[in-house]
Amino acid sequence: MGNEANDDRSEDGSGGAERPEGGSGGGERSEDGRGGGERSDGASGRARRSDAGRGGGERSEDGRQDRRGRPSWWSAFRHSPFFSATVVVLIISAGAGLFAGSYTYAFANPTPHRIPTAVVLPDHGTATEKAFVDGMEKALHASLRLHVYPTYPRAREAVEEQTVFAVLRARGRGVALDVSGASGASVAQVLTEAAPKVGRALGVPVLVRDVNPLQPGDPRGLAIFYISLAAVVIGFIGAIQLSVHARALEPGERIAFTVAYALLGGFAIAAIVDWGLGALDLPFLESWMILALTMFTSGMVFSMFNVLFGRWALIPTWGLMVLLGNPSSGGAVSWPLLPSLLGHIGRWLPPGGSVNAQHTAVYFRGHQHAFPFLVLAAWALLGCAVFWTWRHRHPGGRETPLRRPER
Repeated sequence: MGNEANDDRSEDGSGGAERPEGGSGGGERSEDGRGGGERSDGASGRARRSDAGRGGGERSEDGRQDRRGRPSWWSAFRHSPFFSATVVVLIISAGAGLFAGSYTYAFANPTPHRIPTAVVLPDHGTATEKAFVDGMEKALHASLRLHVYPTYPRAREAVEEQTVFAVLRARGRGVALDVSGASGASVAQVLTEAAPKVGRALGVPVLVRDVNPLQPGDPRGLAIFYISLAAVVIGFIGAIQLSVHARALEPGERIAFTVAYALLGGFAIAAIVDWGLGALDLPFLESWMILALTMFTSGMVFSMFNVLFGRWALIPTWGLMVLLGNPSSGGAVSWPLLPSLLGHIGRWLPPGGSVNAQHTAVYFRGHQHAFPFLVLAAWALLGCAVFWTWRHRHPGGRETPLRRPER
């Protein structure tokens, strides 16, 4: 009977060898860490958690933690929103200094380095003209790059082609200096101020006149620089806004909308400056297309950097187009007065191409050059090619809905 009693107790789970499987035994209780046989596993689990807390491999990417097993202050800061905010503060501060420095370097003290000048000379020239040229170079601390032409009409044609900025010729016992304000207001001003002083020092009569003046609504020649600057800046701001507010656009659609805002934006700039303010008498269709091409190029430059650098794309765009491109464009200060490096590279950048194309369209109609359009087209094609090649990195786009299996 003792055995029967034991069997009964074992069947109702209150005794015998089967008790460990019940609520008070080790087998089932070990799963929550309180059981018998499995307690060692629970203890080892706590040991593993302790080792992970001290090891830092799971909780800190850089592996640095304090003695208590918590991530280091750098790891915590690196993964907090304060890190990105601090980076932005530093970038904006550096950008402000570079912005002021680049424009001050280019514009604050324009100094002539080389001024292409046409000279209409007799067979061997005159002593008066030679002395005047030497006096001008000494007064300007620069060299007049002389281009000799046999006749005055040929020299004037060189002015229209923007090969030279002025024409020097004999006039009785003195000399005449014809400047072209439309070629470069700052260069014309420098020559106009220096020529009479040199003439008085040599005792030579000097006649200075502006044979191609600026339009009355643009007496300092800055309007073209301003409209080109607007096209450049609004061009890449438009691309930024598309990436933020129209992220669902596919790459091809984004290029199409860049074309759309470039056409409408270029029209708006030309219409306000010409029809609204009357500051410039524009060849409307040509100026409109130049502004539209400028805006599209600027937008695609940002799109190119966007697939290459992601959210930091504004930094190289701003550096190329604003810090470097605009000061060296020749719009505010003509390239002969810019520092040598800026004077050489400016015409190869989109802002310089835009200013040169617009400047020729407004003041030298019939003498347009292909080079500035090739510059703008090359940068636009480069931006499109890079953007399209790495379009898989384009931030946005619409997700393709999953097809339901056919029944």
